[in-house]
Amino acid sequence: AIVTGASSGIGREFVKQISRKERLDEIWAIARRESRLNELKEEITEIAIRPVPLDLIKRESIEAVAALLEEEKPEVRILVNASGFGKFGTYKDLSLQEINDMIDLNCKAAVDLTMIALPYMNKNARIIEICSASAFQPLPGLNIYAATKAFLHHYSRALRWELFPRRIKVTAMCPDWVKTE
Repeated sequence: AIVTGASSGIGREFVKQISRKERLDEIWAIARRESRLNELKEEITEIAIRPVPLDLIKRESIEAVAALLEEEKPEVRILVNASGFGKFGTYKDLSLQEINDMIDLNCKAAVDLTMIALPYMNKNARIIEICSASAFQPLPGLNIYAATKAFLHHYSRALRWELFPRRIKVTAMCPDWVKTE
């Protein structure tokens, strides 16, 4: 399995649940904070956890995951794209950097990781894209975040049908507000 955003929140919980419920060789836990990933590795005893400390906003991090997949050629049974963040503020409150980072992580990184993992996925594999209940409505003051989650929701729903012939399942998970820190 590959789980992004594994150092906290929903991503961390997915690592825990997968380790208890699935029979896999290893979980690649991807997140920025290496110390948190190492703690997770020590905490989980049911399955091998491979900490992969990367910042998925950075293009070179996506390339590093692609290189790791190419080198190891694993069968990826589960991909959970849980990396993401949102910043409160209107158009005048957020910097262009903050806006672009949200789009890059919440949209581009999720799509890129899905695309690079797909060649290693077979029948009955699963992709879980962590969207949000905010994907269903415009949210002034949280506009960019909600828009990125709407993109990811639509992407996931269409990808489900594209992968249907390969029997790879795609789920768009749309939780309500989650406090992760």
